[in-house]
Amino acid sequence: MLAILICGILGYRLLPLSALPQVDYPTITVSTFYPGASAEVMMTSVTAPLETQLGKIPGLDEMTSQSSGGASVITLRFNLTMSMDVAAQEVQEGINQANSLLPTDLPTPPIYAKVNPADTPIFTLGITSSTLPLTEVEDYVNTRLASKISQISGVGLVTLSGGQRKAIRVQMNIPKLTSFGIDLDSVRTTIGNVNVNSPTGTFDGPQRAITLQVNGQIQSVEQLLNQIIAYSNNGPVRLKDVATVVQGPENTQLQAWANKTPALILNVQRQPSANVIDVVDNIQAILPQLESSLPSGISLTPLTDRTVTIRASVHDVKLELLLAIILVIGVIFVFLKNISATIIPSLSVPLSIIGSAAIMYLLDFSLDNLSLMALTIATGFVVDDAIVMIENISRYIEMGEDRMTAALKGSEEIGFTIISLTISLIAVLIPLLFMGDVIGRLFYEFAVTLSVTIIISAIVSLTLVPMLCARMLQEQTKENQKIHFFDKIIHKIIALYDKGLQFVFRHQAITFFLTGCTFVLTCVLAYYIPKGFFPTQDNGILQGMSVMSQTSSLQVVSKKQQELANIILKDPDVVSLSSFVGIDGQNMTINQGRFLINLKERSQRSATADKIAKRITTAAHSVIGAQLYLQPVQDLALESSFSATQYQFLLENPNYEQFQIWVPRLIAKLKQNPILADVTSDLQAEGPVANVILDRTTGARYSITPQTIDNVLYDSFGQRQVSTIYTQSNQYRIILEAEPQFQKQIKSLNQLYLPGISGNSASDNTSGPTRNPTAGLVPLLEVTTVKYSTAPLLITHYKQFPATTISFNIAKHASLGDATKAIKQAEQDIHLPSSFVINFQGVASAFEKSLSNELFLIIAAVVAVYIVLGILYESFIHPITILSTLPSAAIGALFALWVDGSNLDIMGIIGIVLLIGIVKKNAIMMIDFALEAERVEKKSSLEAIHQAALLRFRPILMTTLAAMFAAIPMMLGTGTGSELRHPLGICIFWGLVASQLLTLFTIPVVYLYMERLSLWLRKRTVSRYRQKQLNQKAGQ
Repeated sequence: MLAILICGILGYRLLPLSALPQVDYPTITVSTFYPGASAEVMMTSVTAPLETQLGKIPGLDEMTSQSSGGASVITLRFNLTMSMDVAAQEVQEGINQANSLLPTDLPTPPIYAKVNPADTPIFTLGITSSTLPLTEVEDYVNTRLASKISQISGVGLVTLSGGQRKAIRVQMNIPKLTSFGIDLDSVRTTIGNVNVNSPTGTFDGPQRAITLQVNGQIQSVEQLLNQIIAYSNNGPVRLKDVATVVQGPENTQLQAWANKTPALILNVQRQPSANVIDVVDNIQAILPQLESSLPSGISLTPLTDRTVTIRASVHDVKLELLLAIILVIGVIFVFLKNISATIIPSLSVPLSIIGSAAIMYLLDFSLDNLSLMALTIATGFVVDDAIVMIENISRYIEMGEDRMTAALKGSEEIGFTIISLTISLIAVLIPLLFMGDVIGRLFYEFAVTLSVTIIISAIVSLTLVPMLCARMLQEQTKENQKIHFFDKIIHKIIALYDKGLQFVFRHQAITFFLTGCTFVLTCVLAYYIPKGFFPTQDNGILQGMSVMSQTSSLQVVSKKQQELANIILKDPDVVSLSSFVGIDGQNMTINQGRFLINLKERSQRSATADKIAKRITTAAHSVIGAQLYLQPVQDLALESSFSATQYQFLLENPNYEQFQIWVPRLIAKLKQNPILADVTSDLQAEGPVANVILDRTTGARYSITPQTIDNVLYDSFGQRQVSTIYTQSNQYRIILEAEPQFQKQIKSLNQLYLPGISGNSASDNTSGPTRNPTAGLVPLLEVTTVKYSTAPLLITHYKQFPATTISFNIAKHASLGDATKAIKQAEQDIHLPSSFVINFQGVASAFEKSLSNELFLIIAAVVAVYIVLGILYESFIHPITILSTLPSAAIGALFALWVDGSNLDIMGIIGIVLLIGIVKKNAIMMIDFALEAERVEKKSSLEAIHQAALLRFRPILMTTLAAMFAAIPMMLGTGTGSELRHPLGICIFWGLVASQLLTLFTIPVVYLYMERLSLWLRKRTVSRYRQKQLNQKAGQ
């Protein structure tokens, strides 16, 4: 026992902390950026080729892609058995195979990251400076901060929202350029040619080697400004004559704020299998050193830290575990009324719980909410065996036996009962060990931890407890034979119980009928109670999305975003926030923004995170033209992309145009249902587009092709990266564009000219083409027309087919089960064409799968217990008696959940499964003694079960109260993460209350009926055998 204790202490000290067991799907995102490209160009030229290759990867469960202006993000989710490293190798191979099909002028090739885009950053920093421009700040952050953090084990991706990467921007004055007869494409070519960083070779002489170098790189803005780009009127035209060259951000379409201050937001996302606590601890350990390496004018402000609430939640569970231990020991002391007698069973608690930590460490488990809940519940289980043992030994001492004899007789008599209790309780947990998908991964640690604790408890009860009883229990004397006040109460209760038993024995048929009614009532409650998947956690962080009109410019979006931020910061429960706008791979359209909001600690807040989110979104209605969606951050992230709300489903159809017809109809129908709230979709097909249409016949006369037009437009409006300046620590792009004022209005197209070849006129080409004698330029609108239309801002694919995500929340007092039914009904009501396919995503998808799993889980637990009990009792009748206790416990649990307003979710189901293991002990203890009385004392079934019920009433009451008191801290707890533990505590406590009140009377009656059935079956078997013998004799 000492070895178990020492190993357990060592294992406990080495166990890592986490919020939940590792249930993350191996997920990899592939991101590609192509500045200036539309969503349709990104889809056809970038996303589609990548999807074709990546879709061939074995083990791929889901592939979702989003293509928007200048960005493509493909999310690959693999099955749970897939190794992340193997998946990464396969993804890289897929990217390599697709490279030949991608645009040749991509600024950077596609990159992958081992990260789930729906997973909220585990740590965010606001980086500001009052003395340096953000472009300089990012330069330092990239080289001295972000790169070091990304090297930490477990970090999946480090991003800078509102990125202000330094670049040189060449802003062309289009009218001046045209006046010199120079086209933009010539400028682009010239810049590329005058800024080179290429190998030039070496001289390898007889004595020495000499490296050749050319001063090919541009060293400063002044050098670039003085560069000659052409000659006009026999004189040089320098870049400064037709352009302004400035140092600025590489992408001017990105902005971010820390609270109200313009900033860079550093987001750290973990790899799907990484431990959050370990990763953040490692970041915080090196952060002071990294901060000291930055200039003094740069300040770092932690904005959100996911580990704060994880640590607080685990701390609260530990306190509840300690409180449960104290309550259980208190129950033991009240019944045994002796300190030494209390110490003996109490030792099984620390031995079992601490000893299980050694096995947890060997199995690579963690101290998380579920494993600690398992240990908390176990405090009510582990003392059961010890209580049963010590109570039976005490009974022999009260009968006058000495301690050693009592210990031997008592342990021998009760040993089989303890083994039955232990094996049957573990049998309940067996189905949990073999559940697949998310539920199996989620509760594997829970089931193993609880099983190990129970096994250690049985070993302690069968070895240590009898030994200590033989040495420590007081023998019966006249002094301790005095009847205590509590004993008088127990005797009165037993007397009342005896009268109740006599009543049910006189009315056995009615009692048996009512027992059957409990099963029916359980089924009715299980059918009508609202269903859910997992409790909504309050982790003290809100994440949100702001949505503006599809026609909104960055200036409008930025202004609205700051107005929303001001409203959020006015809320008394908000501590800080980070927000950003622009397309950066996390945010996918220009008309959307993102928020990450840090709330006060739960004890200092006036409301839950969910209520605060609703309060803020209501206040945000005052911002005209903006819609704000907020949701609490969850530890269990099952989605593969960020969504406006907590739940979503995908609508698939091969024909993208069908979405524009049917999605608005479906959303309108869903909004009419009071069960659903905040219904929206990511369908954005109304983005304004100016289509520049080339007259190919006219264009041919000038030798103008679509490529010519694309180049000029891209050079003017696409933030085109035309060259790169390389330094020892970084690389800086040279961006070519028209002057900012030229990019604000569509009428600027009137001033664009194309390089072309013409004759004397556009219509006279008899003399053959010659260079235009004036400038060799052709007005853009001479060969094109502009037509306005709409096009998608965002294109979503699911498994390579067009799709759109419809997001929704659930109204108060509604459940996820009600919501899924409402969605399916709406689909039928609007007669959605059969070409559409609905696929629930994330939590909603896991919920649908769990509906069948939950029923299987309960049935499997019952079957497992039946098989084990059948083997132990060598009977198929008596296990039915034991299992008859289950409906009464389920009634208490389900009714309590319904009264509390809670859903029947995974935690509730686990509570019911555990009840199956707990409540059967009443029947086991009664039946063991009844069978022994029938076999040894030759008593009738009625006399035997009557005696057993009265004799075992005290230990049954003790063990039940111990389990109930162990559940009280979880049921009544209000600390961080209590919403996760609350349903489990409710189910166990009230299930035990109902079971104790009912099964004490129903078990004896069911036992009698099963005995009669057994007797009838034996007589029938004997009768058939005798009849067969007579028939054989008659035949002879």
